[in-house]
Amino acid sequence: MIALTKSLGKELADTGVRVNCVTPAAVKTAIFDQMTPEHIAFMLSKIPMGRFGTPEEVAAMVAWLCTDECSFSTGAVFDLSGGRSTY
Repeated sequence: MIALTKSLGKELADTGVRVNCVTPAAVKTAIFDQMTPEHIAFMLSKIPMGRFGTPEEVAAMVAWLCTDECSFSTGAVFDLSGGRSTY
């Protein structure tokens, strides 16, 4: 997905179409209710910021990507991993 984003970002750069991607790590959602506390603790131990992302943080990033404030960004990867790049 990252390679596709970068490729399309370059290919479509002069068309006004921006192509970016967001790469979140673990985000605290209802699926956590199906996981064991041990599994959750293991995932958390891999995140340098010491916490999970929130759906609101992902939504805020995606919303910003849709604005004119982000008009010069294409082919970019926006990491939302709390310091743990998972790709």
